[in-house]
Amino acid sequence: MPRRIETHSTTILAVRHGGVVAIGGDGQVTYGQTVLKQDTRKLRKLFNDQVIVGFAGSTADAFALLERFEARAKDFPGNIPRAATELARDWRIDRALRRLEAMMVVVSAEHSLLVTGQGDVVQPADGIIGIGSGGTYAVASARALIRHAQLSAAEIVRESLQIASEIDVYTNANIVVEEIAAR
Repeated sequence: MPRRIETHSTTILAVRHGGVVAIGGDGQVTYGQTVLKQDTRKLRKLFNDQVIVGFAGSTADAFALLERFEARAKDFPGNIPRAATELARDWRIDRALRRLEAMMVVVSAEHSLLVTGQGDVVQPADGIIGIGSGGTYAVASARALIRHAQLSAAEIVRESLQIASEIDVYTNANIVVEEIAAR
């Protein structure tokens, strides 16, 4: 039986701090032991730049989920948690969607949400979310920086992703950060 090659495609980090929510991602996509691309953009702005989505996992699967999320958000205008919950429900129930291998972080002025294929929609108490292969490293770094440094949300995201890139072989230092005002 052929060995399944895993695709590792990113680290995404969102930080809500100082009246701003910043989200960033690295640019590396790998397939097995090979780096396929180093400058992939894994963040998408939606709804007149009021919502930013970051995704990790299979790129094609992430785009399929992004389209579904956008449709759900149009079904429930202004209610991002409801749209995310409906997407997570569809993702868990629908046989075709169930096979999709990706995770999403959705941020708006009011919400920071982690959406998974297991039906989870999680809003962390500390406003920090990390996904992808280096997500836990980036979260740990962000928590330390919030506690011990006087940095903006965007600076925390950038520095935390840089630190993750120094630890995780599937994360690089080609970092893109977006931010919006938080409420």
